[in-house]
Amino acid sequence: RQLLLARRLVENGVRYIQICHAGGGNGSWDAHGDMKSHEPLCRSIDKPIAGLIRDLKQRGLLENTLVVLTSEFGRTPWSQNTTGRDHNGKGFTTLLAGGGVKGGVIEGSTDEVGYKALENPHYIGDLQATLLQQMGLNYKKMDFTLNGRAFHLVEEGSGPITNILS
Repeated sequence: RQLLLARRLVENGVRYIQICHAGGGNGSWDAHGDMKSHEPLCRSIDKPIAGLIRDLKQRGLLENTLVVLTSEFGRTPWSQNTTGRDHNGKGFTTLLAGGGVKGGVIEGSTDEVGYKALENPHYIGDLQATLLQQMGLNYKKMDFTLNGRAFHLVEEGSGPITNILS
C-alpha cells in the first residue's frame, strides 16, 4: 500500500517521498538478537519494490524518479548473541533505480564473507553526493553551522559515484 501511494504521489508531482519499512526507528530490522527475522522482512519487500520500479517504468516516470533502497549500515558476517549480528559500516548494499542511474550495474564488492568493501569502496558521503547530484542539488554548497562551527553536509568521500550514472 505504501509503494502504491508513493507511485501515486510521484504521478502527482511530489518531489520527495520516504517509506520506512517495519515501523520506523529500529523496527524489526535491528537483528542483534536473531537474523532469522530478516528472511520474512526481505520476502515482504521484494515483490513490492520490483512492482514499484516496473510501474514507474511503464508510466514513463522512472527516468525522472530516483528509487533508493538502503539502510545506514550492513551486518557483520559473524554472530552476536548466538543468532544475531552487529552493525557493520564497512560493507553494505544499496539499490538504486531510475533517476539517471544505469540499470543492471554492480559497483564494488566485499571480501569473501561480506565484512569489508574491497573493490571500488565508497564512503557513505559518495552515496549522499550521488543522490543529491541526481536530485539537481550541489552537495558542495550545502553547508550548515552547528554550535558556531561550519560543516559541509557531505564531508567525506570522493563525490558522486560516476560509474553508475547514465
